Amino acid sequence: MEAPVAAQTSSRLANITEFSLNWPLLPGETAGSTHELIIGHEFIFVTGQNMNQVAKFNYDGDLLAYYRMPANSGPHGILLDARQRLWVSLEFAGEVVRLDDDGHIVQSIDVKMYPNSDKTNGINTAPHGIGLDADGQTIWFTGKRTSTVGRITPDGTVTHYQLNTLASLPIFLSAGGKNSMWGTELLGNCIYHVNYNGKVNEYTIPTGNSRPIAVIKDPENDTMWFTQEAGVKIGRIDAAGNISEYPIPAIQPNDIIASLCFDNDMNLWVQVYVDFNNPTPTGNDYLIRFDKSIRHNIGINATGVPYSTHIVPSRQVMMHRIRKDKNGNLWFTEMMTDRLGRILLHKTF
Repeated sequence: MEAPVAAQTSSRLANITEFSLNWPLLPGETAGSTHELIIGHEFIFVTGQNMNQVAKFNYDGDLLAYYRMPANSGPHGILLDARQRLWVSLEFAGEVVRLDDDGHIVQSIDVKMYPNSDKTNGINTAPHGIGLDADGQTIWFTGKRTSTVGRITPDGTVTHYQLNTLASLPIFLSAGGKNSMWGTELLGNCIYHVNYNGKVNEYTIPTGNSRPIAVIKDPENDTMWFTQEAGVKIGRIDAAGNISEYPIPAIQPNDIIASLCFDNDMNLWVQVYVDFNNPTPTGNDYLIRFDKSIRHNIGINATGVPYSTHIVPSRQVMMHRIRKDKNGNLWFTEMMTDRLGRILLHKTF
């Protein structure tokens, strides 16, 4: 049973600052494609897919450098391994690459699929999302074009695992417990789970055509949380594949959902924005902060979960990803405005 919408609400402008990326463009490159971000001990890295670049920020929001990737390579997914080495998926090129501290590619791993034993006519899996295994060194990636999940072991060995749902469009994945990964199938309307031995399970979301986007691990247990772009709901899935859903409070009729993140107090932040393809009526893009009690009340006949809404200064931003830094502040990407946003929750000065 779905939990009812909470009655205790507030709406205010959180301490949100936006930082422009100002991507330098070459002929043929287009703006409006700021996608993923990853946050390390000192720096924040952001991918600009159609700009063929990665940007580097510090925690003050200063833009320090652009790392140019090969032309038409389409950098999208990004992660830092346990050694703080930076990895990027080049979706258009079919590669996952490692960068040095100056942004130069020092290792390139071909993640195409080769149906022929002579390694010819490789099929580009279109590595979209990349995620780090709980071991801190094994890299997993989604084969957006081939409905596959791939694994790269520390020695560079690549293995592909086929999802049962064809044309499922797997786009994102995160580590769960016991060396396993969970991911979203945007068109397959499933949450998938794959373990280190390659066993794949897919779990259908109760809401049809929900378009699941992001999936993250609960702060304390093996439960995973995910967002539904079209379903306009938060979902929770346990280790056995049982799914509960929680409807996002209706602010505007054309709201859709992007990603989600827990803060240091275990409150859950969710990105909500006006559908870029359905912009009328116009309205604010914002983040919803659900009280930490949502971790226990979702899916049961509870009295509701307190929440607050926090308006993003700009409009029509198309938020994409949100993550927490080591100080407990949150950062998010604005895909169409090419900005990086910061929610200041903990001052460090």
